[in-house]
Amino acid sequence: MTHFLISFPSAAMVISDEDFPDVVRDSHAVIQEAKDAGVYVFGGGIDEAVAPVLVAGDGTVTDGTYPQTTQLNGGYTILDLPSREAALEWAKKIAASCRCSQEVRAFQYDPLT
Repeated sequence: MTHFLISFPSAAMVISDEDFPDVVRDSHAVIQEAKDAGVYVFGGGIDEAVAPVLVAGDGTVTDGTYPQTTQLNGGYTILDLPSREAALEWAKKIAASCRCSQEVRAFQYDPLT
């Protein structure tokens, strides 16, 4: 099994206040489906009210992030799946529930995790 990251940036999710409750309901239903299927690892949204910091190997903490990183926000779901095709099917469900396209990426295999 492979861990897949299914994500979207905040700007991609453009919904009306009127539609927001339906999006919350539908997206929670898909996550519950993933939990019930035993493939859910983790999910959530980046708290954009909390500023990022960069921590160096010596423990130095600097406000901000890598200079080449302009934004890291939005919603993320990590699922443990047997194939890329399965990841694409889950991404389709998440995209429909969130009303926005999803990016799919595979984590590299690590035998210690």
